[in-house]
Amino acid sequence: MSLTSPIPNDAADMPRSLVWLFAIASGLSVANVYYAQPLLDVLARDFAISHSAVGGVVTATQAGCALALLFVVPLGDKVDRRRLMAIQLFALVAALLCVGMAQGAYSLLAGMLATGMLGTAMTQGLIAYAASAASPHEQGRVVGVAQGGVFIGLLLARVFSGSISDVAGWRGVYLCAAALMVVIAFPLWWRLPALPAAPSVMRYPQLIGSMLTLLRQEKVLQVRGVLALLMFAAFNIFWSALVLPLSAPPYNFSHTAIGAFGLAGAVGALAAGCAGRWADRGYAHYTSAAALAILLLAWWPLSLMDRSLGILIIGIVLLDLGGQALHVTNQSLIFRTRPEAHSRLVGLYMLFYAVGSGLGAIGTTMAFAAAGWQGVCLLGGTVSLGALMFWWITRKYQ
Repeated sequence: MSLTSPIPNDAADMPRSLVWLFAIASGLSVANVYYAQPLLDVLARDFAISHSAVGGVVTATQAGCALALLFVVPLGDKVDRRRLMAIQLFALVAALLCVGMAQGAYSLLAGMLATGMLGTAMTQGLIAYAASAASPHEQGRVVGVAQGGVFIGLLLARVFSGSISDVAGWRGVYLCAAALMVVIAFPLWWRLPALPAAPSVMRYPQLIGSMLTLLRQEKVLQVRGVLALLMFAAFNIFWSALVLPLSAPPYNFSHTAIGAFGLAGAVGALAAGCAGRWADRGYAHYTSAAALAILLLAWWPLSLMDRSLGILIIGIVLLDLGGQALHVTNQSLIFRTRPEAHSRLVGLYMLFYAVGSGLGAIGTTMAFAAAGWQGVCLLGGTVSLGALMFWWITRKYQ
């Protein structure tokens, strides 16, 4: 049966409450990775870090993300997932408390590294857990809802961080985050289903080494990974550059106001579940084509920002709608290839995301410096067109 064929409905659906628990837990987990971004100025002041060096806080968090994808997330294919989630969750609580009580720059960076690693491990581990716990006929829908929770967590992390820091300081942000993870721990332990033990007898080094074998053998992972790289590059081309024109005349918006534009992307999160359901019904090719076309189309209203901020918001909705639909479709197809390797598959897939995000952030600042906002939109449109063309050329491998 083709990966894009509809899957027979011959098993019970996952309870809706459990699907939403996966989504909420995923959103809370990923938010921990992004709380620091609106706090860089106050962290620089409190720890006497120069503004040119305080970006190392974010770098430490992202380094933790990469370590998690390579060395922690794959453990879900070897050990009991429920127990692994419990260990990671309480280690994450400890990391958040370490950040909240840090007294020096080095202890802060160490805590951020651990928070990035464990927050990412929890998030991607929950996505793989949801995919493994779902029946084949609903896997796309369940992953879509869980991924929607991740997207909402990304959007609200900065709002939560800014709001709590205004009331209780930056340390209060991490202490509250630790409390939230303790609260979610109880329903997770009670409700997460016990899955059959993984049949793998591989040692840990073999498990990590097998990721290269998966990457070499799985054409769907290769193709969908490259699509993810290009899509997330386009995302970061926009979001990394948006602050540059909006913080300058004639707008002179605050960072809080600029961050609020991200809330328009909530439509993309709402669409994620729909994309998963369509993939379950065998429409993954159509969903991919539509998502990539919307991603490309989004750059037209985005390029008209100087005419109207309303047009900019339309472009943001389209960008996030197309990107999220493609992201969920990608994961739905990848998870169908090797049911016994869900954790390694999601780890490999998200490495493509990390590379694309980094390349997009680097490229967009160069484009803005050379040609302003229109240069940014031209670069984003070119990358999006490249993604659409790549999908068309490689569609037979999907």
